Amino acid sequence: MRYVTPVLILAFVIYGIGYVILSRTKKSLPEVVESNEDIHFIFLLPCLNEGKVIGKSLDRLLEIPYSNKSVVVIDDASDDDTFEVVSRYFDKRVSLLRRELPDARRGKGEALNAAYRAITSSPEIIASDPDKVVIVIVDADGRLQSDALSRVAPYFDDPRVAAVQIGVRMYNSAKSILARMQDFEFLVFTEIFQRARHQIGSSGLGGNGQFNRLSGLADLGEAPWSNLLTEDLDLGLKLIERGWLNAFCQDTYVSQQGVTSFSKLIRQRTRWFQGHLQCWYHFPRIIKAKLSPGATIDLLYNLTGPMTVLLLSLSIFAVLLANVLILISNPIKYLHAVTSNYGLPLIIVYIFSFGFAPVYAYLYLKATPEVSILRGLYYAHLYVFYSYIWFISGWKAIFRIVFRKKGWSKTSRFTKQVAILDPNENAASKHVKRQERRTVMSFGSEPPVVDSHARESGSGQFALDDIQLLNQELPSELLDRLASRESGARGLGFLWSDVEQGEQSR
Repeated sequence: MRYVTPVLILAFVIYGIGYVILSRTKKSLPEVVESNEDIHFIFLLPCLNEGKVIGKSLDRLLEIPYSNKSVVVIDDASDDDTFEVVSRYFDKRVSLLRRELPDARRGKGEALNAAYRAITSSPEIIASDPDKVVIVIVDADGRLQSDALSRVAPYFDDPRVAAVQIGVRMYNSAKSILARMQDFEFLVFTEIFQRARHQIGSSGLGGNGQFNRLSGLADLGEAPWSNLLTEDLDLGLKLIERGWLNAFCQDTYVSQQGVTSFSKLIRQRTRWFQGHLQCWYHFPRIIKAKLSPGATIDLLYNLTGPMTVLLLSLSIFAVLLANVLILISNPIKYLHAVTSNYGLPLIIVYIFSFGFAPVYAYLYLKATPEVSILRGLYYAHLYVFYSYIWFISGWKAIFRIVFRKKGWSKTSRFTKQVAILDPNENAASKHVKRQERRTVMSFGSEPPVVDSHARESGSGQFALDDIQLLNQELPSELLDRLASRESGARGLGFLWSDVEQGEQSR
């Protein structure tokens, strides 16, 4: 343990210096030109009890100056008024997917997959060029910059790019020192590590501000997102392993609410740490993927990060304990040792611990001009101590893995009305007593339709077993494709706004 601490710290320093240099390397970025809006952006907003913020979030997204966009709110069995708030939006660009228990609250990945299957089963999406459709994951309280779509769109001119991640900031950073540290953390991470990884084609994806090309997602099957605790990290790795590129757009960002409770922050980071460990199954896949040496080394190093953090926590604890014991046993000798040679030992410790603080401060001040230089330096030094939360979160995650603890949850859309029916209406339910059908999603100009009854009750809602009613409206090739997706899509049906009223009333 005597040599572990300096070796690990030296490795971190070398790694950090390399990425600082690489992040400042100029790489030709896509030029932002006047967009012809040929890309259709579909926003997915997973919601669980987000009634207080979802309305304002929808307003902000609809105000973005880009016409070829749609918004899908995913209500993952909320207990509050999330559904009622969204239902009041009589806008053809807004749709709602309402997931219900027991199928809801099974994880963000499961919710996003349900939405993905709904979107890709839409006739209009089926008829679209999947290279020109981009699925955007945004938190329910996410505040996307107004230029985000025009900044990101040029990245998809490169046919090799499957996903683009943008920066993340905390909009409540001025109200809480904990939120400020998260803002500092995300800014430093994106400005150094994401920009550096963009140079070598190994950019990571996050859970907010994630842009995915539909053809890239389709390459991963009907369930692109996993049920891992960090489904975003997992998705990015799977795309890279399949030969796609992930990019990072440094010119725009999405703001989210920083956590202001220490216990909740530890809980969040514990989940991230545990999810990172769940992604270790990618080790052999990355090695076999025939990536560039730089990308391979970076991805493998990144995956081993949690173990490095755990080892570093043990070594730092051992060094601190040894110093405390020496100080207690012989304080005079200890103080003489650390202050010898004009305090050189203390200077060395400071350099290794806070050597990057001026760099962090510079980057943060550059992006946050309202913060003074002295305060920026203060935040940079405080950030070093803040980073130790990963030691606590890491060991808590190990505890959860040992005792087999896991959990969390969240979840979709397009134009022409599409209805997703109750999960009970699937292949298995055909052999049991038919239950009332319930529309939980609609695409199009009508408001979301909910609690509709079966055809026998006169509501006019259609399920896959009602396809014979639609065979005059849809081409046979499309009907065959939809029918083949029934078991995977959990009972998809279509409700068309142009179906005559007389047909609906039968």
